[in-house]
Amino acid sequence: MQITPTINSLGIAPVLNTGFKSDVYLNRRTKLFEKLPPKSVVIIPNRNISIWSNDVENKFKPDSDFYYLTGFQEPNSICILKKEDGKNTFLLFLEPNDKEKEIWVGKRTGLDGAKSIYMADESYPINDFNNQFKKLLDGMEHIYIPFGNNKDLDLKLTSCLGELKRNNRAGKKSPSFVGDPRDFIHKMRLIKDDFEINEIQTAANITKDAFQLAMFSTQPNILEYEIEAMLDSKFRSLGGGGPAYPSIVGSGVNATTLHYIKNNKQLQKDELVLVDAGSEFNNYASDVTRTYPVTKKFTSPQKDIYQIVLEAQMKAIEEIKPGKQFIDPYNKAVSVIVDGLKGLGLLNGNTQEIIDKKEYKKFFMHNIGHWLGLDVHDAGPYIDDEGKSIKFTPGMVVTVEPGIYISNELQDVPESYKGIGVRIEDDVLVTDSGNKVLTSGIPKTVQDIEAIK
Repeated sequence: MQITPTINSLGIAPVLNTGFKSDVYLNRRTKLFEKLPPKSVVIIPNRNISIWSNDVENKFKPDSDFYYLTGFQEPNSICILKKEDGKNTFLLFLEPNDKEKEIWVGKRTGLDGAKSIYMADESYPINDFNNQFKKLLDGMEHIYIPFGNNKDLDLKLTSCLGELKRNNRAGKKSPSFVGDPRDFIHKMRLIKDDFEINEIQTAANITKDAFQLAMFSTQPNILEYEIEAMLDSKFRSLGGGGPAYPSIVGSGVNATTLHYIKNNKQLQKDELVLVDAGSEFNNYASDVTRTYPVTKKFTSPQKDIYQIVLEAQMKAIEEIKPGKQFIDPYNKAVSVIVDGLKGLGLLNGNTQEIIDKKEYKKFFMHNIGHWLGLDVHDAGPYIDDEGKSIKFTPGMVVTVEPGIYISNELQDVPESYKGIGVRIEDDVLVTDSGNKVLTSGIPKTVQDIEAIK
């Protein structure tokens, strides 16, 4: 049947899910197998359903590493990857089809679907896992498990390893190595493949259109959570899965609280409002922050601070290119912010001494950004194997989010600047030749923001 999407109030057709792409996950498993030594087994449990209250369940989100390798999104499941005798095997333990339970929870993939859809070589009911566990470890020399993700699995492995050790004299060989697969997987997740880049770009496009509507609709006397509701509604109506994290909508002095999520204050004339939000799409996150005047017109002190943050962000983005280190955008932003605050008389002294003494941290106290992908604060190292800041490589996606926050409690600050909080954030892809801002198009300059009518 041909599906023709309806057009929403922005004149934009919602994005349709194009379906499961088994080759994407097969390629990832193949790459992981290549990194494993012979006679290895990787055990990755999925999350289980968490309870909202009584028998009411929270919306399910799969474990990101599990999903990255399988694409499977049903709870109470376990992925096993075995490398043995030149053969790579993908086993999936999952809830089997159950007509009575499916009345309540919907149709399950089932054991046959695990093979035909998700390309599992072998599939088993999850209740068989305990009986299969020792067999899975038999003859394996290297075991990988994400310790701390599943306490029951941790204890089961510890008990089984102890038993194997005790049976060494009976000819049972115990594994020579136990490690964490995240050491491999998170380095893989750091470099996004083309499929992931497209998913993140789609999430970013949805976020862009939602922000444009929210910025246009903002006015005095509405409540912060009304902006949050506009964003959430557009995330869903444009095809997203909802917010990728709890949205921050902080007006006035609330913008100086970094992770303010109460979102219940009434917006006042001549205030700034800081909005930090992002849509999810097929489990991939976007992450954007814009700060703008409630009445679409900056006051002079607001514009002073805003221009410093904007310049810091733009200069930081210029530092994102292959060969540069992750710390370089932060250092550039700090330099711009210190010089800007010196120009306003909010900092005094030699620029390098201010930086060395970290005196700027009372205004800019967080890092410049983080990796972005299946998680809003995505997996991947920030330090390389030599202990140095990791270098940017094509395929990395990072947020860039400098800010200046001037709380009312700060001493020796002119009253006209107190209560001003500004953060500007975009999602940036490292490319072969430099970078691409995935969230471009959301008003950011003073001129563009004040032109919103």
